[in-house]
Amino acid sequence: MIRNAARLWTVLIPALALLALGLTWGRELPVAIAIVAALLLAGAVLAAVHHAEVIAHRVGEPFGSLVLAVAVTVIEVALIVSLMISGGAQTGALARDTVFAAVMITCNGIVGLSLLTVTLKRRIAEFNAEGTGKALATVATLATLSLVLPTFTTSAQGPAFSPAQLAFAAVASLALYGLFVVTQTVRHRDYFLPVPRDGAPLDPEEHAPRPSGRTALTSLGLLLVALVSVVGLAKVESPVIELAVSSAGLPQAFVGVVIALLVLLPETIAALNAARRDQVQISLNLALGSAMASIGLTIPVIAVASIWLEGPLLLGLGGTHMVLLALTVVVSTLTVVPGRATLMQSGVHLVLFAAFVFLAISP
Repeated sequence: MIRNAARLWTVLIPALALLALGLTWGRELPVAIAIVAALLLAGAVLAAVHHAEVIAHRVGEPFGSLVLAVAVTVIEVALIVSLMISGGAQTGALARDTVFAAVMITCNGIVGLSLLTVTLKRRIAEFNAEGTGKALATVATLATLSLVLPTFTTSAQGPAFSPAQLAFAAVASLALYGLFVVTQTVRHRDYFLPVPRDGAPLDPEEHAPRPSGRTALTSLGLLLVALVSVVGLAKVESPVIELAVSSAGLPQAFVGVVIALLVLLPETIAALNAARRDQVQISLNLALGSAMASIGLTIPVIAVASIWLEGPLLLGLGGTHMVLLALTVVVSTLTVVPGRATLMQSGVHLVLFAAFVFLAISP
């Protein structure tokens, strides 16, 4: 009975969250309703993580990590496009700000917390440097092509691509992401599997029976419902967040950071759960896979949507953010190359994440 009750909430919460999304969409929310919506958002995040882990157990790694990363990113892209279309020319930098926030949250926040979780428990976090290095190289290339080059190109005014340059960046981003997915799931799948501990017993969850196909399909449907609810309720809550940010005297750009944090909560919790099971490779797959999908899927969609968008599409980062991105790539490379990380590396990544949040508050 306890197990059935535990499963029941993972069905009810996404349904209630989706219902709340339908009732609150496009409306100004009183404080009490905003609090209820926030609680349902948190519940939908937890339900999404549960269903993602059911699917991951059914299909195995690295497919499980890929399902969650792609599902969240697809819905996140839909949210960005809808906000840009409804917001007009004032949202020209929204895609850039959201994608950069996603890169910093995943590559520093999620990676740092995952390494911290493992190194506090085992002192050394071990992972596959070959697979993680490939993921990091792809993230660095995508970020440079899409977020750094627009600042230095001269064909268009401001930190923006010309139409031809944007088309090239979109095709290159999609091609690189597709190539990485093939590498991760087909040609070199073993590079992205957890590294077993010598002489250590396997995690008990690895011996649990695999969910049936019907259970996995049900979880896939509920995962999509939960993720739509998470992203939709994040948009519903955005006016409340904007009001809170404005009342606190913070820059308006900080709203994008808060929304990105909410949207990436499922990956964060799933990565920490994997780290608690000593499967830091899965945590890294989730973190870098989400960063990669955020760029590789967002830029092509934004390039197509720019046909209908008003005003310039600003993709180029400013000097401060480029320094943070460059430092993140260097530090991540030094973390990944040995295939082993200590508490020191987790601390460096978390300090970089804290610097990003602080500079978003006080630019």
